[in-house]
Amino acid sequence: KVYFCFSFSPQVLLLAWAEDLECVPGFQQKVFYIEKPFEFTEDQLVLNLKFDDCKGNNKLNFEVSNPDFTVEGDGSLVALKNVSEVGRALFVHARSEHAEDMAEIFIVGANEKQGALKEILKLEGNAGIPRQKRAILATPILIPENQRPPFPRQVGKVIRSEGTEGAKFRLSGKGVDQDPKGIFRINEITGDVSVTRTLDREAIANYELEVEVTDLSGKTIDGPVRLDISVIDQNDNRPMFKEGPYVGHVMEGSPTGTTVMRMTAFDADDASTDNALLRYNILKQTPTKPSPNMFYIDPEKGDIVTVVSPVLLDRETMESPKYELVIEAKDMGGLDVGLTGTATATILIDDKNDHPPEFTKKEFQATVKEGVTGVIVNLTVGDRDDPVTGAWRAVYTIINGNPGQSFEIHTNPQTNEGMLSVVKPLDYEISAFHTLLIKVENEDPLIPDIAYGPSSTATVQITVEDVNEGPVFHPNPMTVTKQENIPIGSVVLTVNATDPDTLQHQTIRYSVHKDPAGWLEINPTNGTIGTTAVLDRESPYVQDNVYTALFLAIDSGNPPATGTGTLHITLEDVNDNVPSLYPTLAKVCDDAKDLRVVVLGASDKDLHPNTDPFKFELSKQSGPEKLWRINKLNNTHAQVILLQNLKKANYNIPISVTDSGKPPLTNNTELKLQVCTCKKSKMDCSATDALHISLTLILLSLLSLLCKSLA
Repeated sequence: KVYFCFSFSPQVLLLAWAEDLECVPGFQQKVFYIEKPFEFTEDQLVLNLKFDDCKGNNKLNFEVSNPDFTVEGDGSLVALKNVSEVGRALFVHARSEHAEDMAEIFIVGANEKQGALKEILKLEGNAGIPRQKRAILATPILIPENQRPPFPRQVGKVIRSEGTEGAKFRLSGKGVDQDPKGIFRINEITGDVSVTRTLDREAIANYELEVEVTDLSGKTIDGPVRLDISVIDQNDNRPMFKEGPYVGHVMEGSPTGTTVMRMTAFDADDASTDNALLRYNILKQTPTKPSPNMFYIDPEKGDIVTVVSPVLLDRETMESPKYELVIEAKDMGGLDVGLTGTATATILIDDKNDHPPEFTKKEFQATVKEGVTGVIVNLTVGDRDDPVTGAWRAVYTIINGNPGQSFEIHTNPQTNEGMLSVVKPLDYEISAFHTLLIKVENEDPLIPDIAYGPSSTATVQITVEDVNEGPVFHPNPMTVTKQENIPIGSVVLTVNATDPDTLQHQTIRYSVHKDPAGWLEINPTNGTIGTTAVLDRESPYVQDNVYTALFLAIDSGNPPATGTGTLHITLEDVNDNVPSLYPTLAKVCDDAKDLRVVVLGASDKDLHPNTDPFKFELSKQSGPEKLWRINKLNNTHAQVILLQNLKKANYNIPISVTDSGKPPLTNNTELKLQVCTCKKSKMDCSATDALHISLTLILLSLLSLLCKSLA
C-alpha cells in the first residue's frame, strides 16, 4: 500500500514515498526541489539526506558535485562558504561498503516551485489532491557514468500498489529493446531495475523507458508508465583546445592591460556542472625577459592581457619579439582535483615606427668618370625597427645640389641602402666637383613623439675625373640636298667637328666610317666630302630618296678618341629611267569572241613629273591588213585588241611606251601573244612554239627573197 506525503517549507519541497516493504538500499529520497535563495550562506543547512545500505552504513562517504558544499556524516547538506551562483542542480553521490546511490537536488526559482510540484505529482485543480491513483510507481533513476563492475547493478525499483497473481513487469525503449539494446533490464517479479554495463553521459545523457505490467499471457494489464533514467556526469573529459594554432599580436609600447587574444577550451562534460567549469592559467612563458610575467590570463574568460609597463614592452630591447605561453585549462573550477588540458599561445610584439633611420656617417665620397652613368656610391643607414616593414624601409631624397637632375637615388630593397646614380653624363670641363645633400625617411610615418634628427641627413662629395672624349660633329646628323647623277668629284659639303677636351688642344682628322654604295670620300684634314661615283636615287642603298653615310672624327689623344657623324643626302630625281611595260605575255583562244587580249600597265623608277602620263603606241604593222590595235585607258594603262581571230601560233607585238620627262624617254619592247586552242574550258598552247610566227621574221623572209631575186 502506497501513501503520498507532502511537506512544504520556504526552501524545501519534499516528496517522500513510504511503503510497508523491507529495506531498500540507497537514498530514501532521491529527488529534491529547493527554492533558490539570494545566497547560500556559510554553514547553512540546506536539507537532510537519508541514506541506508540496510547493513549499518559501514564506511559511508558522500561526494557533492559542487565543491562549495559538503555532506556531513549525519546526511546534512551544508554550504562551506557564501555562494550566490550554484547552477540548476546539485548531485550527491553516496557510497558505503555495501551500496552506493545518487541523489539530485534541483534549484528552482519561486515561480518554478509550484510547476515543479505539479510535474512530480501530476496535480491539477486544488494542490495536494491526487488526480488519479496509480498502480505503477516509476520514480526517476539517476545513474553515475563510468561505474565500475560488477554488473548487472541494481539502480532503482518500480513498485506496483495492487498485486495481481502472476503479473509481471516489462521494460521497453531505447536501451532495452531498441538500440543500444540490453543496457537496462527489470526483474519481472520484484521490479528491480538494473544496468548491465558502464554508461557514458557524453554518448547518451538520458533514457526514456516505459514500464508496464502484463499477465501470464503477456497482455498489458497496467501501464505503460514512463521511466526516466538520467546519466549523472562524472569528470571524465579533459579540457581541449580545438581552435589552434593560437597566435596573437600586440603593438610595442601598448598600455598595461591591453588585450592580446582569447584562449577558449572545450570540455565535453556536463556544462551545468563543475565538471565543465573551466579556469585558465599561464604555466610557462618563453623567453622570461625582460619580465617572467609579461602577460596575464583572465581565469574565467581566457583573455590574455599585458601586465608590464609600456616601457618594458619595447620590441627593440627585447631578447625576442616572439613570446610563447603554455596555457592550462582546468575543470572543476580550477580545483586541484580538476582535469587539465594545455595549448601554446604565440604572441608577437609588432613594431611601430619609434626609431628614425640614421646615416652611418655624415659624409660620403664618390668618384665618377665624366660621360659615365650608373651607381656611384651606396649610402648606408641604421634603423632599429623591424626589418622588412614600413617602419624600417628607407626612402632617400636629394634635397640640394642637383639642379640639372643629373643624379637619382633609389633604395636597395635587400640592404635598405641608398643607391646614388648618375643618370645624365657629367662633364669635367663644366664642373669637376659636385656636392649633394641627401635626407632619409621611413615609408611609414614616425609616431607623434619621435622626429627626424640631424643624423637623418648626409652629404655626398662627388669628384668627376677627366677622360679623353671623342670629337663632336656639329650638327649631327648633317643634311644636304643634291641632284642625282652629279659629276664625279663634286663637293657634297664640308663637315665640322670640335673636341670637348678644350684644355688639351688636340688636332682632329676625318675618315669614312660607313659608305654603303661607295660613292663618297672625305678630306682627312679639312673634312670636305666629295663624290667618287654617280649618285643614283633609284639605288637600293637609297631609302625614301635619302642616302645615309657615317664619318669619323678622331682626335690626337693617347689613346685617341673617336666621334661619329651621320650624313643624310637627299637626292633629287632626274629622268634617267625608261618606263617598263607589264605584262610581257598574253594568251587568247583562236575562237575567242572577246578580242580584248590584255590590259598593259607602265611603271617608271623616276619620280613625278618624269613618269606618267605614259604614251602607248604600236610599231608599224606590215602586210596587207592590220591584225591588232592599242587603246589608251588612262595615264598608266592601255588595252591591246585583236581585229580578227588568229590561227594558233605565237605572235610578237612591237609596242613603244614613252614617259612625260623632259626630255622624254621611250622604251621599245614586245608583247608575246600566244593564240591557243580552247575546248571545254581548257586552253591548249602546246603547239604554238612550233607554229611560231612573228612580224619580224616575216619581214626578214621577204627581204631575203627580194635580195635573192635581185642577185
